[in-house]
Amino acid sequence: MTLIFVNHNKYNKMKSVNSIMKAVILAGGYGTRISEETQTKPKPMVKIGGMPIIWHIMKIYSSYGINDFVICCGYKSHILKQFFLELLLDEHDPDMINKNSIKIQAKISEPWKVTLVDTGVDTMTGGRLKKIKKHLDNDTFCFTYGDTLNDVNIEDLIKFHRKNKTLATVTACIPPEKYGVLYLKEDKVIDFKEKPNNEKDWVNGGFFVLEPEIFSLIKDDLTIWEKEPMEKLVDNGQMLAFKHTGFYQSMDTLNDKKKLEELWKTDKAYWKVWK
Repeated sequence: MTLIFVNHNKYNKMKSVNSIMKAVILAGGYGTRISEETQTKPKPMVKIGGMPIIWHIMKIYSSYGINDFVICCGYKSHILKQFFLELLLDEHDPDMINKNSIKIQAKISEPWKVTLVDTGVDTMTGGRLKKIKKHLDNDTFCFTYGDTLNDVNIEDLIKFHRKNKTLATVTACIPPEKYGVLYLKEDKVIDFKEKPNNEKDWVNGGFFVLEPEIFSLIKDDLTIWEKEPMEKLVDNGQMLAFKHTGFYQSMDTLNDKKKLEELWKTDKAYWKVWK
């Protein structure tokens, strides 16, 4: 399903070298650690400040001129489709959300093109990424998780990636809790461990910039992006880290959601880089 959000006046005013780049967002997992919310919706649809967290992520990218999104759906994908349709139309035909391909144009506030792809309920992160390859036109693209917020400067991230000419750049963060650890030598990733014990260092903060060659490292639906593909990129010296020392928070648990809600309510939503 492809939805085209058209606001020509706003779109034409946005001048950015990133305007033709696409952003891929993972939105298909079960979100079992925040099951209080995800029994009825996919995790990217959990709301912060009255809007789903995936909306916040898209607003971050859009503020840097990236408005073409490919969303990897899976668990309860119809909820995501319904949300984006409702952004376009005050009232819509519920039967429309079951079709494989649909294009709608409407004048609203966001200059977005959103392609929602069913990548399977049980597909792993790497498998989901490979399933949307045909939507990327063999170009450099952004890639991130549908549950993670930060205030990284995406324009600087992309410039860093292009300057260094590796196949992959990951945003390295120092989070409030422990995730997969990146071991760095200057800006080069020299090792990666997924969720090690008793360590505190730079971590995989998502917000990748990737070259299309990375698809050759993904075997099938069961491939986990954070394991063999990332490990091979590291071993081959093809992954660099863009160090981000600002705000970073992944919404893994109900407590994480509450933290983000409190930041939003108290005007301390540091990820809100848009006006």
